[in-house]
Amino acid sequence: MELAIRQVERQDYLGKVSTFGNMLKEIKKTLGTPYYECKYGVIYNMDCEKALSMMTGCPFSSTITSPPYNIGKTYEQIMPLDKYINWLENISSHIYRLTKPDGSYLLNIGYLSIPDKGRAVPISYLLWDKTRFFLNQEIIWHYEAGVSAKRYLSPRNEKILWYVKDKDHFIFNLDAIRDPNVKYPNQKKNGRLRCNTIGKNPSDVWEIAKVTSGKDRSSDERTPHPAQFPEDLIKRLMLGFTNDEDIILEPFLGSGTVGAVAVELNRRFIGFEIDKSYCEIAKKRIFHKIQEKESMLDFRD
Repeated sequence: MELAIRQVERQDYLGKVSTFGNMLKEIKKTLGTPYYECKYGVIYNMDCEKALSMMTGCPFSSTITSPPYNIGKTYEQIMPLDKYINWLENISSHIYRLTKPDGSYLLNIGYLSIPDKGRAVPISYLLWDKTRFFLNQEIIWHYEAGVSAKRYLSPRNEKILWYVKDKDHFIFNLDAIRDPNVKYPNQKKNGRLRCNTIGKNPSDVWEIAKVTSGKDRSSDERTPHPAQFPEDLIKRLMLGFTNDEDIILEPFLGSGTVGAVAVELNRRFIGFEIDKSYCEIAKKRIFHKIQEKESMLDFRD
């Protein structure tokens, strides 16, 4: 019985590897040679909107990304608000077209200012229904470090819009992301434990530290990118909303966090980044993650 299960698992593994290999062939045929390639994925130094518009027949299991917030960071040019929303809407339409039926679109967005309307307007208010995806839930990512303020409250959260393509059939691995910190682990009802022995549902508010910078407070994973995803956040998203060997799209790769975590968790990735200097940061980071993983495998052997 165990042998039969292992054979099925291996066939499934080989099938997914073959799917990824075939997808890469199609992508290279369409987009040309990538900036960087490894057995876990590729990086293209391209504008994602242009690249996605060219792609066909490449179904992704999930998209995990955080686009520019249109607030004047060094890697973006501020657009008129309607143009910015239309830009994100167009990119989301391409992502919908390229997503598998049971796939998700995990979109991390923050705040922007609208003259004479609002100081810190959540982009989710402006964007949530501008896509064919079904909005399954909004996740609140809460952190302690952030913007300091004196005349208003210091912002300490961002949103992750969890979109799914099919509202009734989607990947969700709750046990993989349960929180072991249960307040009353031995609480019973009618003689039975009320709590799952693995842990509790982490809820829709996630307390995950931001990647910080500065003297004596810089995170170990800090890179020169000014708006870097924390690996802990991406790990929870990947474990909860994708499966082993799944192919993940990251249209705004930045410092390469999604690619690096994909290596660690045995996923595959296709990343786009318009800034060549960030492509180089991501490349080195992913290469280092592969070395770490392979050295751990060698140690276990």
